[in-house]
Amino acid sequence: MITYKNILVEVKDGIGTIIINRPKQLNALNKLTIEELHSAFDGLDTEETVKVIIVTGTGEKAFVAGADIKEFMNFDEAQGRELAAKGQELLFDFVNNLSTPVIAAINGFALGGGLELALASHIRIASENAKMGLPEVSLGVIPGYGGTQRLAQIIGKGRAMEMILTAEMKDAQTALNFGLVSEVVPLENLMEAAEKKAHKLMKNSPKAQSLAIKAVNASYHNDGFETEKNLFGQAFTTEDFKEGTTAFVERRKAIFTGK
Repeated sequence: MITYKNILVEVKDGIGTIIINRPKQLNALNKLTIEELHSAFDGLDTEETVKVIIVTGTGEKAFVAGADIKEFMNFDEAQGRELAAKGQELLFDFVNNLSTPVIAAINGFALGGGLELALASHIRIASENAKMGLPEVSLGVIPGYGGTQRLAQIIGKGRAMEMILTAEMKDAQTALNFGLVSEVVPLENLMEAAEKKAHKLMKNSPKAQSLAIKAVNASYHNDGFETEKNLFGQAFTTEDFKEGTTAFVERRKAIFTGK
C-alpha cells in the first residue's frame, strides 16, 4: 500500500476507505491532495478485492472545506482554465466515471471542491452536523470542478441556481430534502452507515454496477462541463476575483465592484 502525505487509505472486507487527512486546513483540497486522491481511487478501482470505495474526511468538522485558495489566487485566465480542466480530469470526472461504486461519507463541511467531490461520488450520506455549499461567487469566481453541472443534475436547476448564486450553506436535513444526500445519521454512526450501504452494494454484480454507472452518466454528457471550465478561467481576469480571493486570505469582507 502506498504511503501518502495528505490522505489515508485502508482496505478491509472488500471496502476501500479513503480519508482526506489535512485537519488543520479542514481537509481543503490542494494540488498534492488531488493528485494523491487520483492515485488512491485508481489503485482501489483496479484492486480486485475492493468492491466499494468510501471517501470521507478526518476529524469531526469537515469532509472537505473547499480548495486551497492561496494556490491559485494569482492565476491568469489560462491557468484558471487549466486548473479546472486538470482537476476534473484527475479527480472529479475520474471519480464520477469510476467503475467501482463510490460512497461519500460527509462528516461536516463540504464546501466548494468538497461538495463537488461529493457530487462526483455515486452515493452521498451525511452526518447531522454536515453543511454543504458552493461559496465560489463570494470569492469572485464560479465552481470549476463540475459543481455548476452536477448540482443542477442532482437537485434541479432552481435549487442549484439558488445555492450557487447565494453562496449559502445548506444543513444536512435540507440537503436530504433536496435529494442532495440519500441519508442523514448522527456523526458517530456515519461510517457504520456508509459501511452498511457498502455491504448492500457488495451483494450485487460488480460488472452490472459498472455498466449501470456508465449508463446513468451517459445521459449527462454535454458541453456544459467545457463551458464551466472556460467561464471559470474567465473569472480569473476580473477585479472581483482579485478582491474576493485577497479578502478571503486577509480575513475581511470583500468589496465587489462588478468589474
